[in-house]
Formats: sequence, structure tokens, C-alpha cells
Amino acid sequence: MNAILDVKNLTKRFGGLAAVSDVSFSVREGGIIGLIGPNGAGKTTIFNLITGVYKVTEGEVLFAGAPITDLEPFRIADRGVTRTFQNIRLFKNLTVFENVLTACHLSAKYSIPEAILRLPRFRREEKAIREKARDLLDIVGLADRSDVTADNLPYGLQRRLEIVRALALDPKLLLLDEPAAGMNPDETEQLMRLIDDIRERFKLSVLVIEHHMDLVMRLCEQIIVLNFGIKLAEGSPNDIRNDAKVVEAYLGPGGEE
Repeated sequence: MNAILDVKNLTKRFGGLAAVSDVSFSVREGGIIGLIGPNGAGKTTIFNLITGVYKVTEGEVLFAGAPITDLEPFRIADRGVTRTFQNIRLFKNLTVFENVLTACHLSAKYSIPEAILRLPRFRREEKAIREKARDLLDIVGLADRSDVTADNLPYGLQRRLEIVRALALDPKLLLLDEPAAGMNPDETEQLMRLIDDIRERFKLSVLVIEHHMDLVMRLCEQIIVLNFGIKLAEGSPNDIRNDAKVVEAYLGPGGEE
């Protein structure tokens, strides 16, 4: 199957410091890839390079065969690449429904004059957007929390809401940055099922950064290991679990962090 994402010889330097050095990997269409490594290994930097938050020092990023290196973040999102963040970014004083609605509006096609005058195109699109927001909340199990403000959601559900906001942009590739951070084991298990479900339902490819090794090993078909900004290893969960270099640098003798 074709690759949806190709990262080729990616390097990012901040002054004289190489945060990422000559990293290459691919994500296949419909695949789910894990990106792991110690804190400071360069994982989030790679997300920032893929999504245009940081400018690339050297190398290239291809999405669906076309270069997206150093495009503006909103243009990359328009192409079909969306993400979540380590630190949850929600409108805390808006309701759950309003948070999703604001994300859905980013893909609206009507003009400002059409909205001001409430012309037919605006009314049609607005109805469709509101239905889309409700459908997404229903799919991820947040429909009964629609009227709750985001800051009153339990932490695990705030994480889930952030994923919904990313889905609202109709991605082809979803980047998840530590989605299970701060979750208890039950919440982590539910999250794993959710990620697998939305990947199948929306025909997504997924690239996930995560420190919960049980989640990564069970969810991902391939795993990339970074250490000090360099790709240390790449392979199946079983390959990574038994790689002596990975065990020494990251997993430890028990096979988990």
C-alpha cells in the first residue's frame, strides 16, 4: 500500500544544537505508527516539522506524494494533516459542542457577506456543520456532555475532546502527541479502542507519540524509536521489544519504560 507520509532525512537545528538529525520514515495509508523515545529525543519536534510549526533545516516532508515542507500550518491542515498536543488546547470556557463547532467552522466555504446576510448557502452549510459536530460527539461518546464547559470535563474526556476537534478538520493523517498522558489504566484502554475505531471509521492513517508502552505495543503496527534526535530503531512491536539498543536506551530490562 502507498505511503501517505514520507519523512526524508529530516534535520532541525536550533543554533548549534541538532534536535533532530537525518531522520527518515514512512506512514502507510491506513497504518498506525508509534513514535517513542526518552524525553528530549525529538519526537514533538518531528511533529512540529511535519505540521509546519518549525521550519526544516534539512530534509523533506511529503504528504500523499506532494511536498509540504515548510508550508504554513493552516495549509498543511487543509491538505489533510491534523494533530493534538501534549498540553491540551481547548476553549475552556466554551461548551463541548461549541469547541467542536469552532473546529468544524474552519472548513466552512461560505463568505463573510453570506454569513452576515444569512443567505441560503450560509444556512445550508451551518446546518450541515452543526449536524457534523453532533455526529462526531456521538461517535466518541461525548454527546451527553455537549452542554458541559470544557474545563468541567474530567481530564480523560478533555483529551478525547481534543481528538474530536482534530477529526472535525477531516484529516487523512492524524498526529497524536501523548494522547494517554495523565490517564488511568481504564481511560488508557478506552482511548486505545477509540483510536482504533476512528482509524477504521474515518479511513485514517495515525502517527502517535506515547510513553505508555503497553498502548504502543498493542496498538501500533510499526514503531520508530528516537534517541537524542537520531532514529535508533524501527520495526514491529516484537522487534522493538527485543532490540538490545532500544532496551538499553529506553525500555529497560523489563521491556517497558
